[in-house]
Amino acid sequence: MTEQQKIHPVVDVEAPAPTAPLVPPGSATSEKGSPVQHRLPQRTIPVIHTRPPKKRSCCCRCICWTISLIVLLLIILGATVGILYLAFRPKLPKYSIDSLRISDLRLNFDMTLYANFDVQITANNPNKKIGIYYEQGGQLSVWYTHSKLCQGSLPKFYQGHQNITKLDLVLTGQTEAGSTLMSALQEQQQTGQIPLDLKVDAPVAIKLGKLKLRKVRILGDCNLVVDSLSANNIISIKASNCKFRLKL
Repeated sequence: MTEQQKIHPVVDVEAPAPTAPLVPPGSATSEKGSPVQHRLPQRTIPVIHTRPPKKRSCCCRCICWTISLIVLLLIILGATVGILYLAFRPKLPKYSIDSLRISDLRLNFDMTLYANFDVQITANNPNKKIGIYYEQGGQLSVWYTHSKLCQGSLPKFYQGHQNITKLDLVLTGQTEAGSTLMSALQEQQQTGQIPLDLKVDAPVAIKLGKLKLRKVRILGDCNLVVDSLSANNIISIKASNCKFRLKL
């Protein structure tokens, strides 16, 4: 009988020995004694977008362009005004009260004070290259303290370069509480110095060469001191101080 040989598996001495999974101390084990493996929870990493918002960038760009445009327009406007000023050398017109005459000053039956004044004014345009259009709606009024005695309309006309124009105006009016006002005027007349205030409100348009500009208003205030308010008598103007300004 031939002898049977037993074949044993050859052990690779160079192969690394199998190692058991590391189990932390105090880990739970299953019923069979094998350690229970714990899975760590997965973390979700947020994705951060680094692109700048386009709307904000466009808005900032529009604001910058708008500010730049406004600054440019202001520079152009300032340069234009400066050139016009140097070219035309504008000056305010001058006015003076030449004479004042009272045609009527009396108490009515309803105790209102009626006044009728004749005023002569000289308007002087000193500009060499600027004409003045006096438009409709201008007013001249005479006041005593805070009471308006009378008023009248300024005529509509054109005043050329370096022109002097004389205006004869008729002013009329009725004032409430006439008896009190008349008594105050008569008492003031005894001193020989009666303060009156003439107010001017004239809408005008300026003509630069052939260009007619928009309307502005000439506002004037003339403080007068007269010696009398007797009707149909020559009234002497003892003092006169006039100030005028433009209102856009």
